[in-house]
Amino acid sequence: MRLFAAICFISFSIFIFSSQNVLAQSDTKQQSADYSVHTHTFKSAVLNEQRTVVVQLPKSYQSEPNKVYPVIYRLDGAGNIPLASAVIERLQNDNRAPEVIIVAIENTNRLRDMYPTVNKEPQGPVGEGGGAAKFLAFFERELIPLVNKNYRTHNYKVIAGASAGGVFALYALQANPELFQAHIAYSPAVWWNYGASVKSTKSFLAKSKELNNYVYINIGEEAGIMRERYDDLQQSLQSNKLANLRFFSDAFDGISHGLTTAAGAFNAYYNLFLPKQMPITALTDDIASIDAYYQNLSQQWGEQISPPDRAVRSLGYNLTGSKQFARAIEVFKYNIKNYPKSVDALSALSYGYEMQGDTRQALEQMESALAIADDSYPYINYLKETKARLQAELSKS
Repeated sequence: MRLFAAICFISFSIFIFSSQNVLAQSDTKQQSADYSVHTHTFKSAVLNEQRTVVVQLPKSYQSEPNKVYPVIYRLDGAGNIPLASAVIERLQNDNRAPEVIIVAIENTNRLRDMYPTVNKEPQGPVGEGGGAAKFLAFFERELIPLVNKNYRTHNYKVIAGASAGGVFALYALQANPELFQAHIAYSPAVWWNYGASVKSTKSFLAKSKELNNYVYINIGEEAGIMRERYDDLQQSLQSNKLANLRFFSDAFDGISHGLTTAAGAFNAYYNLFLPKQMPITALTDDIASIDAYYQNLSQQWGEQISPPDRAVRSLGYNLTGSKQFARAIEVFKYNIKNYPKSVDALSALSYGYEMQGDTRQALEQMESALAIADDSYPYINYLKETKARLQAELSKS
C-alpha cells in the first residue's frame, strides 16, 4: 500500500512538472509549484566538453535563509526530478525526510561516462565504456564545488542512478566511499563486461573493515546473465559484515527494467532517511543508541536535533507495552536528564515504575510531576487522580 499510494501521488506530480521547460540556458531560473529550478551550463575542464545540470531548490529555500540542505545528485537528467521530488515531499509530510536540493546531470555520452570498464562481452556494445573514473573526477573537482558554492548545502550527499547510472553509483562507492553518504542503484546493469562491477564490488567489500554508508539496489523481471550477476551482487552485499553499512534491496516481479526506478524510489528514500521519531528497532540494550541515532539523524537533516521528549517517551511506552519494564525505566530516566522540568517525562517514569510494581517510586515521580505542573496543564486531573490512587495502594500495603 505504501508503494501504491506513493506512485499515485508521483503520477500527478510528474504531470505538473513536465509542463515546464527545465532545459533552459546557462544559469537560468524557473519556478515550479513552489520549487525554484536553476539550470547551469558550463565548460568542464575535466571532461573537455559543455555540461548541463539542473538544480531544484526546496520550497523553504527563500524563506529560511540560514537553513542548509542535503543534496541528491541524480544521473540521467532532469526528467528524473519529479519522481524523487514527489516521493521525498510525501515523506517530509510525515517527518520522515528533510527537504533536499536535487541536482540532475544531463547526459552527453552516457555509456562512456557511467561504466568504469570498456565492454568486451559480445552481448553488449563492444568497445564502449571506461570513462567512469573521469566522470567521478568531474563530480569531485567541478560539479560538487559548483553546487556548494552557489547553494546552501551541508555534507550529506546522495547519488542515484538507474541501469548504467546504477553501475556508476556502485563505482563511486568503491572509488571514493566518503564522497557520497548514500548510493542508490535502480536495476544496475551489472551484466556489463562479464560482470566486472560485481567482481569489483565483492573485492571492495572483502577489503573493507567499516563502511559508514547506505546502499539500495533493486531489480525487476530481468533474467539470464543479468539476473545471475545481480543476484551475486545482492547476496554479497546482504551477507556483508561491515560496521555501519545500511543495505536494502527489492526484487519486483513483472516490473520491466525501465520501471524499476518508479517501483523502487519510495523504498529507496523511505529506508534512507531516518524519521524524527526513533523506531523501537533502532534501540539497543545500550541507551547510548538513542544519542547515536539522533547524531546520524542530525547529519542527514543538516541541523542539530536532540532526542525529542515525546519521541523518547514513545520508546519507553513501547517497552512497557512489551513488559520490558527495566529497559523502559532506563529510557524514561534518560529522557528526564534531557528534560528535567518536563511534567510528561516525570509522569512517564512514574508509569514505568507502576508497571514494574514499584508503587513507592511511582508515587515519588508523580509528586515531582505535580510539583512543577500548574492548573493550566491539560492533564492535571489525571496527575492528581493517579497520585491519590498510588497513595491508597501504598497505605493498603
